[in-house]
Amino acid sequence: MSKTITTSIEIDAAPEVVWRVLTDFASHPEWNPFIRQISGEVSVGSRLRVNITPPGGRGMTFKPAVTAATPDRELAWLGSLGVRGVFDGAHSFVLEDLGGGRTRVTQSETFGGVLVPFFGSGLDSTVQGFEQMNRALKDRCERVADVEADSPPQP
Repeated sequence: MSKTITTSIEIDAAPEVVWRVLTDFASHPEWNPFIRQISGEVSVGSRLRVNITPPGGRGMTFKPAVTAATPDRELAWLGSLGVRGVFDGAHSFVLEDLGGGRTRVTQSETFGGVLVPFFGSGLDSTVQGFEQMNRALKDRCERVADVEADSPPQP
């Protein structure tokens, strides 16, 4: 049994800016309402420490393994609740260059395992969490892009 959740948002910032904001883990508590804390190395095979708080839900910390880390293009990880196959989540952020300093970010997660049917309503709050995070990411990236556009070039 599996279930996939996918959300997208267009951001008025180049993929490099979006990548930099998304992978600046130390700043997530300042702007991210869904992934409240995240730490670790952005490299395939490394383990992250991720704390999420779905809207109206309890916070949860897990330690997924990074499965993709392509700068300006994709960040993905695979996490499990306990033993693999019980409740797993393959999460990804895909950045699509729309040209003209714009980026489409698609955030998705495929849940798999024997417990997926028992998490139905909990997954609904995850969709809301993705959407809240997407809006916050858009705001943060567009502010960063505006500041960088107003800054004089460095010699």
